[in-house]
Amino acid sequence: MRRVNYILFGAIAALATVFVSCGEKDTPDPPPGPTPKNPVFIDAAIGSSSIGDGVYNISIQPVITVDFSEPLKQSTLATSISVTDASGVQVPVTATLTNSDKTVVVQPTASLAYLKKYFVKAATTLQSASGGSLQTAVSKAFITKMDSSRKFATISDNALLDLVQQQTFKYFWDFGHPISGLARERNSSGDVVTSGGSGFGIMAIPVGINRGFITRAQGLARMQTIVSFLKNTAVKVKGAFSHWLNGSTGAIVPFSANDNGADLVETSYLMMGLLTARQYFNGADAAETNLRTDINTLYNNVEWDWFRNGGQNVLYWHYSSNLGWIMNMPVRGWNECLITYVLAASSTTHGVPASVYHSGWATGSGFINGNTYYGFNLPLGPAQGGPLFFSHYSFMGINPNGLSDTYANYATQTTNHSQINYRYCIANPRSWYGYSDSCWGLTASDIPSGYTASSPTNDVSVIAPTAALSSMPYTPVESMKALKFFYYVLGDKLWKEYGFVDAFSLRDLWFAGSFLAIDQGPIIVMIENHRTGLLWNLFTSCPEVKAGMLSLSFSAPYL
Repeated sequence: MRRVNYILFGAIAALATVFVSCGEKDTPDPPPGPTPKNPVFIDAAIGSSSIGDGVYNISIQPVITVDFSEPLKQSTLATSISVTDASGVQVPVTATLTNSDKTVVVQPTASLAYLKKYFVKAATTLQSASGGSLQTAVSKAFITKMDSSRKFATISDNALLDLVQQQTFKYFWDFGHPISGLARERNSSGDVVTSGGSGFGIMAIPVGINRGFITRAQGLARMQTIVSFLKNTAVKVKGAFSHWLNGSTGAIVPFSANDNGADLVETSYLMMGLLTARQYFNGADAAETNLRTDINTLYNNVEWDWFRNGGQNVLYWHYSSNLGWIMNMPVRGWNECLITYVLAASSTTHGVPASVYHSGWATGSGFINGNTYYGFNLPLGPAQGGPLFFSHYSFMGINPNGLSDTYANYATQTTNHSQINYRYCIANPRSWYGYSDSCWGLTASDIPSGYTASSPTNDVSVIAPTAALSSMPYTPVESMKALKFFYYVLGDKLWKEYGFVDAFSLRDLWFAGSFLAIDQGPIIVMIENHRTGLLWNLFTSCPEVKAGMLSLSFSAPYL
């Protein structure tokens, strides 16, 4: 009986299991959930400007919109959407959704800094409303506008020119080498001084005296130090100086592996400065008389004729005592070297004939131009004029006004070269941020990655203050406008202990920390030539210079 019950109970249980199983199969499966969709970045904009790969001149209180393909999950915004500066420091922001939750509106909670790069970012933690994740992080840059407020109190134009000359003069006076008195190559050069830059610094001394920055006695003492060092200590090769030398020992500091000897062009800048100083220190007392005598010795000892390299009708730039003419660089125009030929022709001890000028300097495909750019005819030089130092270095001493020869009217050459450079920057064919009628000037200078000779055909977005300021005699209105912009608007970034820093790029938000002798010198000298013609009058009063220029068939009222 018990066994029958067990059998009956098992049958009933089995039957129940069958009924239950049948019941489960009759119940339908629930529908699957929606497939998560990954949001895809579409665009970021500030106002009507798509940020793309970077946008400039943005308000310091921007409203940024970032568009995606899918509605977004609000709870992921706080940890996924950010604004940072270039160092990665986050800026506090609010982030809200609009446009059916497909657009994030990002607003900094406080004003951003002027003229600074920022990034709006979206991290891969950003999710769509359906749970999908952003697959690729987003980072878009924008640059805020510059602060157009005046950084310094407004002063008269004459007072501003005084200030610029005085502050720039400090580079040569306060920062001059303590032993030789010569100009350091740049503000990080230590004992390395530059022969050409020192020539420019020497030309600044009469300016400093006449403007009351130093006394005549101080200027004379500095000149005695410089001239004594050059005559008695500095190493010379055929009477010429190297580009760089040690300001303590006078030893040659090689400019490059093979450039370890005389540099005739740099020597010509030095001699231009020395002859200018000789004419200024014209007193009959023993100190000034001896200074003039020593300067004459230095100039007369330069073997300009040796640099014809075997009697050729051209001058060569370099000569080395142990490597000879290995640099093999003839000096042909048009460039910054007119002064080299003028001084070579002017030498009464090692002069060169006019044939060297006409067959050497005034030759080559880059000498005659004759084309018109931006409405200005350019007699000489490369396309669109080349870097502006072509119209500065030689003409710190040579007065181009009224000057002409077989090849050009030099007032036209220098003025039109400056105008072309100015007009190019206004036209701004490469669309660099910041170029304008107040922010212009392309010449040789430091750049973020090194050094280059900027020009309309080599424009890397770097403006050098020396370019516009040293063109003051040629473009006084345009140069003064640039000066006021550099000082009043960008002065907090450009104006330092030795005047304006060497260069800057508003596109790259880069401001040099450097000062270069060959860029600071022309600022002082050419502003003074614009104001009084002082250095032009001194240099062109040299009897040998007059004779030399006449021998080359130059004509000018002062010859």
